[in-house]
Amino acid sequence: MTTPLIKSTNPTDRRRFMQDLGLSAAALPFLANLPSLGFANTKAPRKQRIVVIFSPNGVVPNTFWPDQQGNKFTLKESLKPLEPYRKKTLILKGVCDKIRGDGDSHMRGIGCLLTGIELFPGNIQGGSHTPAGWAKGHSVDQEIKRFLQKNPQTRTRFGSLEFGVMVPDRADTWTRMVYAGPNKPIAPIDDPYQMFKKMYGKLKDEAALKSVLDDVRSDLKKLQSKLSKDDQKLLKEHEAFVAEMQKQLHENFGSAKPHAIPTLAPDIQEINDNIPQISKMQIDLMVNGFVNDFTRVATLQYTNSVGQARMKWLGINDSHHGLSHKPDKDKASQDKLTKINKWFCTQVAYLARRLQETPEPGGPGSLLDNTTIIWTNELGKGNSHTLNDIPFVLVGNGLNFKMGRSIHYRRQPHNRLLVSLANAFGHKIKSFGNPNYASGGALPQLT
Repeated sequence: MTTPLIKSTNPTDRRRFMQDLGLSAAALPFLANLPSLGFANTKAPRKQRIVVIFSPNGVVPNTFWPDQQGNKFTLKESLKPLEPYRKKTLILKGVCDKIRGDGDSHMRGIGCLLTGIELFPGNIQGGSHTPAGWAKGHSVDQEIKRFLQKNPQTRTRFGSLEFGVMVPDRADTWTRMVYAGPNKPIAPIDDPYQMFKKMYGKLKDEAALKSVLDDVRSDLKKLQSKLSKDDQKLLKEHEAFVAEMQKQLHENFGSAKPHAIPTLAPDIQEINDNIPQISKMQIDLMVNGFVNDFTRVATLQYTNSVGQARMKWLGINDSHHGLSHKPDKDKASQDKLTKINKWFCTQVAYLARRLQETPEPGGPGSLLDNTTIIWTNELGKGNSHTLNDIPFVLVGNGLNFKMGRSIHYRRQPHNRLLVSLANAFGHKIKSFGNPNYASGGALPQLT
């Protein structure tokens, strides 16, 4: 076992240590999390993390939900990518968004998904006769963030990070699921380079970014011989990540930005063949943020409610939302929707794999042992616009739930699940969002 090079947690001692080794400040966020250097607080409580992943337009129930309950269940076609993580997966059927009021199902589906409360009246007209505005309260990820940020032992640099993949630039109820408070939506960052700059500091141009990356790579190599085997593995992965960022920085995405999105009306279809590449970059950035302990709360939003992406890389030229309106008897469309949801599931599985293969800095196990991914949707089924059976698929052991199961509830309000998520962090709230739908507190059978 490698003896820590420095035992002090004093920031001044850290800076002096970095200067003595000739290391730049840009390397500090990563290095400060390595126990071999003695920066990591080994007495700190376990690092619990949560990731909420959103994909739109509902699912195909008969290719999504397991028929069985308990620990002996068969993963249907949409969920087959999670087979390697079956024992760390929890599938919750029968959790329903019971929030009603202003707005159509798509609007309430995303706007109330994490807030558990009604939308304000507004002037955004959806598919119903009642327009609506933003949500009336903050989202549960921000509730957990606030709880963690109050404690110096769980406080992180950012508190939370909101990632996106091809989320339209327009700000409306269909495009936002995270809220800092009533009427305060938080826009996800769907440009990986913008997210990188947020995580590592504001940089003026690509030349400055390249310079910082060069410095970080050089600094990391200086420390390799001074670290434990586990930390050397993390160091190697981090160095490879920085190298990949350098490579991606100079990749040619065409004449426009990686995912240039024009200002379009809601019914104009959007096309972006770079979604798979952007998704991978955002997931890799998220995992790197966890290694650095930049945050323990993250969201990843794919497109938006009523998402119009055309997934040509799957051989599907139809828009996602258009397909979701096709009737059940249209087998070709149902097969395409299953294929689309299976692709989203592969992204969940990729994140799970990255977390599982990455050691937990300063603690036992992997990042997946301390992180729970929650994959969800604004609708239970696209062509009926139902808010019943909202998909909630959990992967990972970050919340101490009993995993490796399929549970069928009888129309439990999703507010109770939101309470459960907060409770799992030690935040013992009894209600969240509209209290009328949180009766009984946490959702039963999770632990």
